[in-house]
Amino acid sequence: MELLHERQIATPIRAALFDFDGTVSTLRYGWETVMRPLMLEMISGHGEPYDAALEAEVDTYIDESTGIQTILQMKWLAQRVQQERPDDGMSDDPWWYKAEYNRRLMETVNDRLERLESGAVDRENYLIAGSEAFLQALKARGVRIFVASGTDDPDVHREAAALGVDGYFDRIAGAPLGVESCSKEKVLRDLVEKEGLSGADVAVFGDGKVEIALGASIGARTVGTATDEEQRRGVNPVKRGRLIKAGADVLVGDFTELDALLAFLGL
Repeated sequence: MELLHERQIATPIRAALFDFDGTVSTLRYGWETVMRPLMLEMISGHGEPYDAALEAEVDTYIDESTGIQTILQMKWLAQRVQQERPDDGMSDDPWWYKAEYNRRLMETVNDRLERLESGAVDRENYLIAGSEAFLQALKARGVRIFVASGTDDPDVHREAAALGVDGYFDRIAGAPLGVESCSKEKVLRDLVEKEGLSGADVAVFGDGKVEIALGASIGARTVGTATDEEQRRGVNPVKRGRLIKAGADVLVGDFTELDALLAFLGL
């Protein structure tokens, strides 16, 4: 665990908000390798080779937008397509691009899910190291645990169930179907406004700057999960840089340093 900002908070947390993909689950590992060629193909109107400046623009956008609702990424894509190809008859509907992205992505994800649900592979193959033990430890200490994800709500529920971790969560909130909204912001707002928690009562875990920035905005303890999704343990240096810029209080590559994490959370 890498401590970035010293927090003088002695009280234990009462609630924890987790991003899901890349923080707990690796079922969607490689989503960037699906989104990147889709964006390049749609904006340029042709296959490889692509313009180096466009590749850099897409790579930067994907990195900066990690953690937001997928439809917002597709809204950006639709706008860029219209800017570059206004006379090609391309759709300006971000939901069309989202459907195509999901179609491509789910070819891989569904294969992983089917093997997982059939018992052909162990669920540990798609969980970040130490994540289940950490969830167990939080639950045992009376912490309420929430998931908020930019992935579609039915998919997050199915994937959490397939991984056997759905029972740890008091609420799972994915992106509502057909609606442009931020589940992460809503869950945090509910904890503060409806349940009367202060920022210091809450910890936020995630590998994207969105949830870290939202957590910091309410004074929550923020844990940047700079996970290496391929290995399921250790630090991904690209994520580390992203999360430092986002203002995370601490960084972890996985959840194996259980005692140190619990101490940071006042537990």
